Amino acid sequence: MTFQDINIRDPFVLPADGKYYLYGTRGSTTFGYAIGFDVYVSEDLENWSEPHSVFEASADFWADRNFWAPEVHAYNGKYYMFASFKAENACRGTQILVADTPQGPFVPLTREPVTPRDWECLDGTLYVAKDGKPYIVFCHEWVQVKDGEMCAMELTPDLKAAASEPRLLFHASEPHWANKDADSYVTDGPFLYRMQDGRLLMLWSSFAGKDYVEAIAVSDNDDITGNWTHLPELLFEKDGGHGMIFRTFEGELCFIMHSPNHPGGAERPRLTTLVEENGTLRVK
Repeated sequence: MTFQDINIRDPFVLPADGKYYLYGTRGSTTFGYAIGFDVYVSEDLENWSEPHSVFEASADFWADRNFWAPEVHAYNGKYYMFASFKAENACRGTQILVADTPQGPFVPLTREPVTPRDWECLDGTLYVAKDGKPYIVFCHEWVQVKDGEMCAMELTPDLKAAASEPRLLFHASEPHWANKDADSYVTDGPFLYRMQDGRLLMLWSSFAGKDYVEAIAVSDNDDITGNWTHLPELLFEKDGGHGMIFRTFEGELCFIMHSPNHPGGAERPRLTTLVEENGTLRVK
């Protein structure tokens, strides 16, 4: 398979053991009932395996729809999947799953999401601070708060529970490119990246005009506890986003997102290379 054959949203690539593991939201079940997630495996980022199921919800799993944005992180000898789930009478939340290998099977680490249960939350990602403390960075969703919030919350070392209250990092309406006359503002898809000079950047997605875009924010203390400002230039501004960054085994810096953003089967992973330049990132 190639990217043209793979209909997923919110792509996430984990390089591990000489291979690349690609996860994402199943395009066919994005906004309806859903049962699981897949992985695609490649050795060259061009030719991919058929999808292999890595998580299938059991009959007693709390959620039954909107299985979104799985991302897998190596942490303390295990592989942890952060993914968003929803049920009709329960708020959307990010739950953490665990497996021994990138190919799963992943099982829930706890029975409930780690994000606040009375908040509509999505797109949680793992960030490990300079002092080794783990955090979940996630979106408090616009459907509940109108002006979408980006939040961070310290986790216990085993990732099973919150170790602090959520901390607001910024609102979706803050950047100059945000639609200032909008009724609501979207925060999506945070991903943390540390520059070679130590600066901490956050990739995240929202809307500018009618387009789904990829933006960059920067912390003033090079850690998650800093004050965040928004860089003026968008990383991508033509109907694509919810991306992440990884390095190839040869050391090349890569950015992957889905494009176009509108659902209906057209969404595909889109891979480009990046360079660090003048304190930010740009497409090479």
